[in-house]
Formats: sequence, C-alpha cells, structure tokens
Amino acid sequence: MSNNAEQQTARLAALLLQAGQRVCTAESCTGGLIAKTFTDLAGSSDWFERGFVTYSNEAKSEMLAVPASIIEDYGAVSEPVAAAMASGALRHSRADYAIAVTGVAGPGGGSEEKPVGTVWIAIASSDQLVARLCCFDGDREAVRTATLETAIEMLLEMIAPV
Repeated sequence: MSNNAEQQTARLAALLLQAGQRVCTAESCTGGLIAKTFTDLAGSSDWFERGFVTYSNEAKSEMLAVPASIIEDYGAVSEPVAAAMASGALRHSRADYAIAVTGVAGPGGGSEEKPVGTVWIAIASSDQLVARLCCFDGDREAVRTATLETAIEMLLEMIAPV
C-alpha cells in the first residue's frame, strides 16, 4: 500500500469514528484493493461495514441491483454504472457512505473510447452522490493504486469539505 493511501485511510478512519459512521465499497477494477487497504488498519471493523467485489456485469446486477439495461446502454465503465454501484452498495449495507469504482486497469481491455486507465469513481451517502471520470497513466498496479487514492480523497472531500 502506498504511504499516501495509508495516511488517507487513517484520516478517514478518524473522521468516521468521530461521527459514528461507516463506509462500504463496491469494487470492479480494483478487485477488493480498497477494502483490503481499509482492513489493513487495525480497528477497521468499527468503521468499515462491508465490501462488494463485483468484477462481472452479472455480479453488479445480482449483488448491487445495477440494472442490466444501464450496463448494456452505457457499458460497465461509465458514470451511470458507477453511480448505480454506489447507490446499490449503500442500499445493500448498513453503511453511511459507499465508494464504487469501475474501470479499465489494463494492460488489455481498453478501447479508443475507453482506453486503459479510464476509471469512474462514485461516492454515495443518503443525500449525496458524486461521480468523477479519471484517466490514470501507468501499468495495472499504477492505475489501481491511483484509483484507490482518488476514491479515498473523494470520500474525504464529501465527509470533510476543505
């Protein structure tokens, strides 16, 4: 885990604990990396509620209730799918916040429209939903690490705006 992600996770944990809140994750391209990073921190069971690894389109629909029609119309790597993943994770958990990520980590799988490094990140709470398109450089590990760090930053921005 990057030192930056470690520091961000510690800050996130402190804010969530202070507020008595919890977070869950819905991950595709990171394959559980965000949940792993959170649970690497001792005491995470007090603020990390659960994680969904929904790598396939079927898993997104079955576990998070992402409509298959949205995936068909926009593709798995899209704003509507990321938003539906975050909303679905929130509905299927007892968390106060949900992080959802879907993207193309590489080295294959990219296209002209969605090249390797294209990632959508969505953060949801009971009254907010934000989604951001990110275009990361580097190999598979670099894309996944950048996704992890950006997702945590986005949640921190929602919880404690600067």
